[in-house]
Amino acid sequence: MSNTHRSIPSSSRPAAHFATRWLPPSTAIVTAHGEVDAANADELSAYTANHSGRMTQLVLDLTGVEFFGTAGFSALHTLNARCAADAVEWVLVPSPAVNRLLHICDPESALPVHPTIEAALGEPPRLLKLVAELR
Repeated sequence: MSNTHRSIPSSSRPAAHFATRWLPPSTAIVTAHGEVDAANADELSAYTANHSGRMTQLVLDLTGVEFFGTAGFSALHTLNARCAADAVEWVLVPSPAVNRLLHICDPESALPVHPTIEAALGEPPRLLKLVAELR
């Protein structure tokens, strides 16, 4: 598994940080932290597209995004089109800030959204093991 990281500095706001974690054979988990707005939404698209030739599945983890502007939503649509053209299955795992914008800009739920990374990867939920009380 290899990892890559990149920070996108902004003059007046905290930087957006992007990182990639690879799962065999060709699944990329791209994680973003910070704020995604007009100043760096194109960077998110470019960073993610940079890996498109190596992946067949993409999980875009935006759970660490504290602010998500309309330019970020545009970046998601660009990513959606690029993944369709490259035959890459992708899914988005949103933060509350991303969810707020999705409810407004994507009321038909056209983008592939999952609540957790585990759900996005198709992993079964962890079940609690009930143990009988010993007396």
